[in-house]
Parts: sequence; C-alpha cells; structure tokens
Amino acid sequence: MIVLAESEWRTRAAAHRARLDELVGPYLERRAAGSSHPVIDFLFTYYGHKPAQLRRWHPGFGVALAGAREYDGARGYHRHDIRSGAGAYTADPAFIGRRRDTVEFIAKLLRATASRPAQLSCFGLHEWAMVYKTDEVRHQQVPLRLGSTGTDAVVESMSLRCTHFDAFRFFTPDAVGRNADPLTRADQVVREQPGCLHANMDLYKWGFKLTPLISSGLLLDYFEFACAARELDMRASPYDLTDYGYEPIRIETPAGRAEYVRAQSALAERSTGLRQSLLDVCASLLTGEIEALSAS
Repeated sequence: MIVLAESEWRTRAAAHRARLDELVGPYLERRAAGSSHPVIDFLFTYYGHKPAQLRRWHPGFGVALAGAREYDGARGYHRHDIRSGAGAYTADPAFIGRRRDTVEFIAKLLRATASRPAQLSCFGLHEWAMVYKTDEVRHQQVPLRLGSTGTDAVVESMSLRCTHFDAFRFFTPDAVGRNADPLTRADQVVREQPGCLHANMDLYKWGFKLTPLISSGLLLDYFEFACAARELDMRASPYDLTDYGYEPIRIETPAGRAEYVRAQSALAERSTGLRQSLLDVCASLLTGEIEALSAS
C-alpha cells in the first residue's frame, strides 16, 4: 500500500482538474449555461460519465490518501489505518470482487480486439447509416451537408462495413440490411477490431467503468483520445458542422476517403498503447483481488 501525504495528493488532484479544464473547460462553461454542442455532448451524454465525476481525482487501487475525509463513504472506497494511527482512504479490495465480472469482460474484449488486424475501409459511414432514408435526424440543430437525398446517395454508393454493435444498433431500418454483416450484442467480442473508431473511443467507457480502481491520469488519457476520435467521427459525418469550427472530411470523394483512412489509421496506432495500458490495469486488479483474499 502506497500512502500519499495530503499535500502531495491534493497537488496531484489540482493538476488533474487543470488538465481537464484545458481539454474541455470552455465547453463545460457553456454547458453549465445551457448551451448544447453536437460533437462534445456525446462524450458526456452517451457515455454517461458526468463532468463532475470526471473532475474528481482518484489515485487508483493500491494507493491510500492521507487526510482525505471527503472520500469517506465514496463509492468503492474504505478507510485504511496507517502506522501513525491516522486514517487514510483507498479503493476497497472488496469492490474489485463486486466488479470482477466487469473487469474480466473488459479484459476479454480488449484482448480479442487487439488480436485482430485493423480494418480501415468503413470510411465513417456509420453516421450516414443512422440518417439513411429517414426524416428523424439525430442532431436537429445542424443541417445535413448534402441534404437527405444527397446523403442517401452516398450510402447507396458504397458498402457499409460496420463492425461495432453500438453504432450498428442506431442504423435506420433501411440501412441495417445494407451492412456487410448483421451485428448483435452477443457477438461483440468476436467482431470488434482495432481500426474501428468507436471501439477505440470506447476505451474511455471501459476505463470509467473501473472507477475508482483506475487512476484518473489514465482515465484522462482515454478521455483525451475519445475527444480526438469523436472529432474525426463528426468531421466525416453527413452533418454540416462548419459553424462549430469543424472542417468536413468529404468521404463522398476519393480524396476525402483517403484523408479519413489516414486519420483513422493514426488513431488506431495510438490506441494500441492505450488498450494495452487498460489491459494491464485489469490484470493488476484481478491479481490484487486474489492477493487481498489470500491475506484476509
């Protein structure tokens, strides 16, 4: 058990908040004032990890915080008595036991994803398939760049090769049958691959599901990556986001598709180390649970 002095961990916690503010501070200020954003909102609404939760710093399993009374009663924490007789607060080994199925599933999915070659031929068409032949546009505040007819024509001009169920499940009924393979939740582990923008963005989701067992430094690495992936996702989407400062990647053209593949490939390469770091966390947590049970 590593015990951090109060002055040390409060400094680290402040640095974490400063890093987050640098990433999305202005956005969070606008959000607090009631403004919406079609690109960044997704990272907090779809993924469900609220800004206040992301701002709270956690050292991760195996590190105790001296004088951290505000962590008393926090989810996943317990009091740990240190040699001085004072109390410190740390992630509870029993909490790993309660989350063991989640940790094992995450590790299984990440290992399976990492074992496959990256597929880079989807061109971000999943967002287009979500508005194919429908009047129900997901982002009502922004127009379709090519209009409904032009958007439908792009979908019909190329093959849909989505491998990510949580994108596929939002396809319109007419788009579902156009995908190369039908996708189900049950075959998620055998389908996901490291070229997929959403599978890579989900590293953030799997990271925050392990809170507070994972360090906030790593979680913010995953969040920062998710921000970059989401930006590419929406720049290649059928929406006109120029008013928000996003230059479109025109995947309806050969040059646009080539630009998308280059950016997608760079993110896939970047995701390799992030995925491995999360796998390492899972292995450490499962080992830590065994050690805690052996010592009890």
